[in-house]
Amino acid sequence: MTAPGTILALNAGSSSLKFAVFAECAALPDMMRGAVTQSAGAAHVLAHDAAGKCLIDQPLADGGDAAALATVLALADATGALVAVGHRVVHGGADHAAPERVDPALLAALAGLIALDPLHLPHNLALIRAVQAARPHVLQVACYDTAFHHTMPLVAQQMALPRALRDAGMRRYGFHGLSCEFIAQALHEVAPALAAGRTIIAHLGAGASLCALAHGRSLASTMGLSVLDGLVMATRCGSLDPGAIFMLGRMGHDLATIEDLLYHRSGLLGLSGISGDMAVLLASPDPRAAEAIAHYVYRLALDIGAMAAALGGLDGIVFTGGVGAHAAAIRAAVGDRLGWLGLRLNPRANAAGAALISAADSRVAVRVIATDEERVIARHARAIYSENRARTAPSSA
Repeated sequence: MTAPGTILALNAGSSSLKFAVFAECAALPDMMRGAVTQSAGAAHVLAHDAAGKCLIDQPLADGGDAAALATVLALADATGALVAVGHRVVHGGADHAAPERVDPALLAALAGLIALDPLHLPHNLALIRAVQAARPHVLQVACYDTAFHHTMPLVAQQMALPRALRDAGMRRYGFHGLSCEFIAQALHEVAPALAAGRTIIAHLGAGASLCALAHGRSLASTMGLSVLDGLVMATRCGSLDPGAIFMLGRMGHDLATIEDLLYHRSGLLGLSGISGDMAVLLASPDPRAAEAIAHYVYRLALDIGAMAAALGGLDGIVFTGGVGAHAAAIRAAVGDRLGWLGLRLNPRANAAGAALISAADSRVAVRVIATDEERVIARHARAIYSENRARTAPSSA
């Protein structure tokens, strides 16, 4: 009997590449997980097998993207025969509402969307092309962070701009969709009643957003046209008065400088002047750190109220992402601000990072679920690989 092939899930960020390898079978068991991180021009790779055994933990002599991908592919090859590679693609625009097999026509179509996402799409497409060059016969699948939010109604998609601009693609898309998809599926398994109700997913990491979820479908997101909108993030500003852009221009800043400021030098880093890392700020005695955290929590609670309004009520909140799943102090501070919703946390359960952290008498259930975007990518890659294999299999007739 032939051993199952393997599926590689690639989750590329601005300064890191998370990856995971799964066996190509219905349960998609983990075989390996890891990440390539970049810092000050140096790259480092770390990977563990399913049992937690370290497979590699070392700097890369050549810190370039090509060397990083070659290392990841070599690690994947050691687990078995690679049959598919799934990619997180941040922006799919208005027309790409589901995962798709990569082919030249799709690459051309996605290249045409770069104006919508000039910071992420070029990087995503470069990685797809690099895999294509290294493994030309392996099927690749594009999985869009925007796809999950295509269920948002028109009223939630619109921005108050001339209709011609909306027709040109300027609308609210929503992001972190792969994470939201995982949480929605996990809720069906661990809390089916909540999954059928009105829930807010709080994906809090270096990037952060809220998703208003009703019956497992996205109704609204705090992120809009770009990943800048909404919550305060590690280095991104979140919601901003558009007049600030004009003021920065009149102060002499060009467009590239403003873009860098809003994406890379704002958020928690800009507010504190210390760091964009929530763990660093929580441990800091500097009053600027406390000020940054207070504003972060204020905006988070404010936008949870807005998402509850979009849902017409609230049955539950799910915290996920690096901050959401691990920063009990942030969850506690947000909970304190949301008492008006009837929300009460169980302090002991929250401190322990339990799966259910709301008090018994809380009118709003509050859960903590670790997200797994790589598994969602692998599910989609496996489905498309299976469809393709069935379509191309020789007929027995």
